[in-house]
Amino acid sequence: MKRIGFLSFGHWQAVPGSLVHTGQDALLQTVDLAVAAEELGVDGAYVRVHHFARQLASPYPLLAAIAARTSRIEIGTGVIDMRYENPLYAAEEAAITDLISNGRLQLGISRGSPETALNGYESFGYLPADGETDADMARTHTEVFRAAIAGAGVALGNPKMTGSSAPLSIQPQSPGLSDRIWWGSGTRATAEWTAEQGMNLMSSTLLTEDTGVPFDQLQAEQIALFRSAWAEAGWEREPRVSVSRSILPIIDDETRHYFGVRAQADAKDQVGMLDGALSRFGRSYIGEPDAIAAELAQDAAVAAADTVLVTVPNQLGVDFNARILGSIMKDIVPALD
Repeated sequence: MKRIGFLSFGHWQAVPGSLVHTGQDALLQTVDLAVAAEELGVDGAYVRVHHFARQLASPYPLLAAIAARTSRIEIGTGVIDMRYENPLYAAEEAAITDLISNGRLQLGISRGSPETALNGYESFGYLPADGETDADMARTHTEVFRAAIAGAGVALGNPKMTGSSAPLSIQPQSPGLSDRIWWGSGTRATAEWTAEQGMNLMSSTLLTEDTGVPFDQLQAEQIALFRSAWAEAGWEREPRVSVSRSILPIIDDETRHYFGVRAQADAKDQVGMLDGALSRFGRSYIGEPDAIAAELAQDAAVAAADTVLVTVPNQLGVDFNARILGSIMKDIVPALD
C-alpha cells in the first residue's frame, strides 16, 4: 500500500488571499492540518525547513506539538539543512521528538538548497574546514549526528563525576530512530551514496541534473540505482523511498479558481539552471481527480517509491488543504496500488 504524506513549507505573509499572516499562524495551522490529515487517513505530516525566510524553520518543537495532538500519523522533515545543525544537539532533539511521538519520526536531512541568506550557516557558527566545501561539512555533521543517535560515545566522561573517563552518549536514546533517517538526494550519484551510508532515500520535485528524459523517468533511474547500491552494500533491512509531487485536484469552484488556469501550463517538466547546475523540475498534476489518477498511475518514479509526499499550498488554509487531501485519498490513491 502506497504511503501518502503532505509536505508543507509553512509559508506566511500578510497579503491578499493568504490565510497565513504570521509565523504563529503557520505553526498552529500546520498542527491543525496534521490532525485533519490523520482523520482523513493520510500517513505522514512532513515539513520543509528553511532559515532566514518566512517559512518553517527549526522543526522539532513543531513536530513534538503534532505528535502530542495525533496518535498514528508519521511526522517528519523534508529536509533539514545539516550545514546549519549542531549534530549533537540535533541528536538530542530528534530522540526527544521521537520518544514523544512513540517512534513516528521520519527525519529527512540533506546538504540543503539555495537559500535567501549568503552562506547563512556561517551566521549560525558553522564554517567549512580548510579544503572542505559546505556540502562536505553537511556530511560531516550528518556522520556525527547519526553516530550520536545510534548510541556512540561522543564525549569523554569526567572521572570526578562518573568515576570513569569512558565515552558518554547523548541522552535520551530512542531505539530504532537510526533506521528512520532519510537523505534528500538531488542526483543519481548522491542516491547511490545515500544507499552506501544506509539511509532511506528522499527525492523531491527537483533533480539537479538533466539527461533529456522526462522527470519521472530520470527519478525512477535514480531510485533504481539507489536500490542496487543498497543491495550491494549488504544492508539487512528494506529501505524506504519517497518522492514529492504537486497534486491539485479540481473538485469545486474554489480549487478551479486558484489552479484551473495553471493546469495546462504546469503539466510539463521545466529545465533551467539552479545553483550553477542544469536542473529538471517535475510537472504538477492539476485537473479532475480521475484524470490525475490515470496520469500518476503512469508516473515511473511514483510506482517505484513506497511513499509520496504531496506539497500543499499552505497559505490557503487548513480547510482548503484538508479538502485537497481528502480528494487525493479517496479519488486518486486507490489507482496507485
